[in-house]
Amino acid sequence: MSIRVMLVDDQVLLRTGFRMVLAAQPDMEVVAEAGDGAEAIEVLRSTAVDVVLMDVRMPRLDGVEATRRICADPDAPKVLILTTFDLDEYAFSGLKAGASGFMLKDVPPGELLAAIRSVHSGDAVVAPSTTRRLLDRFSPMLPSTGKETKAVDSALARLTEREREVMLLVAQGLSNGEIAARLVLSEATVKTHVGRILTKLGLRDRVQVVVLAYESGLVRAGGGGSALS
Repeated sequence: MSIRVMLVDDQVLLRTGFRMVLAAQPDMEVVAEAGDGAEAIEVLRSTAVDVVLMDVRMPRLDGVEATRRICADPDAPKVLILTTFDLDEYAFSGLKAGASGFMLKDVPPGELLAAIRSVHSGDAVVAPSTTRRLLDRFSPMLPSTGKETKAVDSALARLTEREREVMLLVAQGLSNGEIAARLVLSEATVKTHVGRILTKLGLRDRVQVVVLAYESGLVRAGGGGSALS
C-alpha cells in the first residue's frame, strides 16, 4: 500500500515541486493539499492521510497550531514540520505540538523521501545532533510547573532501571546503535526498550522523549544529563 501524503504550504510552487518528487515514487501518493493549517484540518476530516508535510508560516492558521490540533487525535497522521531556517523556533514549537520531526525546505529529494518513509514506519526524522542543538537553544523557554513535574515524576516511576538508562541516552541524542554499544545490548533490544518507554510515558516518538527530558530537567542545555533515580 502506498504512503498517503498531504502537502500543506501556502506557496503553490513549493507544493508542486514536492508533489512531482513524491509522484515519481512507487510507494507514495499525494492524496491531498492545503494552503494553510485551517484548510488542512478541514481536508483531514474527509481524507485518509499517513504523513503530513507541514509548513509553519502560513496565513489564517500556522503550522504549529495546526499540528497541535491534528496530533491531539490518537489516530492522527504523522507530521513533518517544514522550515526555511535551521533551528527555527517554529520548528521547536512544532516538535512540542506533536510533530515527528522537522526538515529544511531545501532538503535533497532523497532525504525527503527517506524521512517520509521513516516517519511512516514510526521513527522520528530529526537527527540526534540537530535535536540536541535545537533544544539546547530553546530549553530556556521550557519552565515546568510543579504540577507538571509531579506528573512527569509519576510517569518515570513506571520505568524499569534499564528503561531509565535508555531514556536518558535517547534524551542526550544517541541513536539506537550508539545506545546499544554504550549499554552492550543489541539494537533490537534497545528498540524494544524505546517502544516500552513511549508506551509507558504516552509519547508518540523519541523526539517527544527528548522534549520531555528537557522540560523535566533530566537533560540540561549543553547535553548534560541528570540522574533518573
